[in-house]
Amino acid sequence: MKVYTKTGDKGTTALFGGTRVPKYHLRIDSYGTVDELNSYIGLIRDQEINLRYKEVLIDIQDKLFTVGAILATDPEKAILKNGKERLNIPKISEEEVAQLENEIDAMEAGLPPMTHFVLPGGHTTVSYCHIARCVCRRAERLATELNDMEPTDLMVLKYLNRLSDYLFVLARKLSFDLKADEVKWIPKKTE
Repeated sequence: MKVYTKTGDKGTTALFGGTRVPKYHLRIDSYGTVDELNSYIGLIRDQEINLRYKEVLIDIQDKLFTVGAILATDPEKAILKNGKERLNIPKISEEEVAQLENEIDAMEAGLPPMTHFVLPGGHTTVSYCHIARCVCRRAERLATELNDMEPTDLMVLKYLNRLSDYLFVLARKLSFDLKADEVKWIPKKTE
């Protein structure tokens, strides 16, 4: 199978189900941003970090492929003529959201309480987490906008929301593990 099909040379692409849309369509932007997020998570996973974090990140990457597939499916063609779902894969469930929450809770248990916002940075690996968190928030915003136009699986929105929280706490935990400075944001007072 060739990588190039030439079918998108005029600026359109096919959704799962065959519907053709412009490459700037909100649905394409949504799952494209999830793909970008997945790449940044791969970058975090490539760092010298705890094996447990790497395992969780691989699982997250797998779930993001599911999220992308859900977002890439034309809702009008999501159900086949025989009544079965076009996507024959496990969907995002409450269990996956709970797994993220459990990971967040486990990491936070070993961290000092947050008293201020923190400036992103302190170590390259921590910065990658913050970039991924921001891309995750953008993916969530786009998926939410898409959901307002064409309802989608609400578990996608919930998973992306919790994933951004996970990435924030992972950044804090890696700051702690790597003994990086966590710089508090303390607004200057006006005179």
